[in-house]
Amino acid sequence: MKLLTYYLALSFQMYCMRYSFLLFFGLLIFFACSESKETRIQRFLAQGNDMVKKQNYEEAVNFYEGALQLDSCFVDAWNNLGTLYFEKKDYARAVQHYSRAVKCNPDYLQAYINRVNVYYESNELFSALKDLERIEQIKPDTMVVYFLRGLVLTKMRKYDEAKKNFDEALLFDGNNQDLVINLASIHYYQRNYDSARLLLSKITENPLADPNAWNTLALIEAESGNHDQALENINIALKRSPRNPFYLNNRGYIYLLKWELNKAIADINESITIDPYNAWAYRNKGIYYTFASSYDEAIAMFERAIKADPYVGSINFYLGEAYWEKGDRKAACSFYAKSLAADEGEKVPVIRERCSGI
Repeated sequence: MKLLTYYLALSFQMYCMRYSFLLFFGLLIFFACSESKETRIQRFLAQGNDMVKKQNYEEAVNFYEGALQLDSCFVDAWNNLGTLYFEKKDYARAVQHYSRAVKCNPDYLQAYINRVNVYYESNELFSALKDLERIEQIKPDTMVVYFLRGLVLTKMRKYDEAKKNFDEALLFDGNNQDLVINLASIHYYQRNYDSARLLLSKITENPLADPNAWNTLALIEAESGNHDQALENINIALKRSPRNPFYLNNRGYIYLLKWELNKAIADINESITIDPYNAWAYRNKGIYYTFASSYDEAIAMFERAIKADPYVGSINFYLGEAYWEKGDRKAACSFYAKSLAADEGEKVPVIRERCSGI
């Protein structure tokens, strides 16, 4: 995050730049008056898209808004503005702009698809499913509907329904690595590790395999207790994508399982620096604090993870562990009960024994 003082120092400069742009914008309108309205709209759209490629997002917004001044229902501009806000993780404004697009054109497929992505990231999963129903009405029996619905249902832990959707999507493209990896991930969540390995082995035979396959294999081996193999797999993923925050976080988790705590926290912290929105990284940092006997810090991290994503894996179990080690048996058993209800599958016999008399 940039310092506030930096923005204050640039405030006058940015004002001048904006004034210059507005002057240019006015001249452009003046000289383009002989062009058709549609030509001018498309020119603004193209210039906005060019600014996005150059990462000049403020100017991109100005061009898109210029198009909307000429046509308040120009859906491509509303859609592209939504995508700009989505990239900034301003999900409320992204939804607002995508919604304007579909209000102008109820059959505008791309805005619905983009809004599903926003709802997925912001955990508004029932809204995502509702939009997917609308997409299916506009264009029935499409791979993208099955794929996105599979992702949403996976996050909702409705694994059997998710598998059906990924299987349907594979009928359209049986060689799609993303689909196979997501299907393998469901087997991983259901602890069907051999089935997951079998699916992923078909991908990793290819030297140009998606590193997500190695990442998923790493998690499978970690949960199977094969920590050295897990570390080898995640390092393959990181070799191909060294700054990937998810891979760094997962390597940190593997180091936690190996009780190499210094290496673990280094990877987890680097992951958070790159992507401060990843709930799984805060969960893993909470596990680190639990292992380090800093239970209040652990609980704070777990609560932060839940705030970022209430569906983060095994979070109730880890909260129970932190409270148990802290000595608060009542709070621990409350979270253990939630863990059992959510079928998190962590140390079920131990939990029942601990909480049998509480």
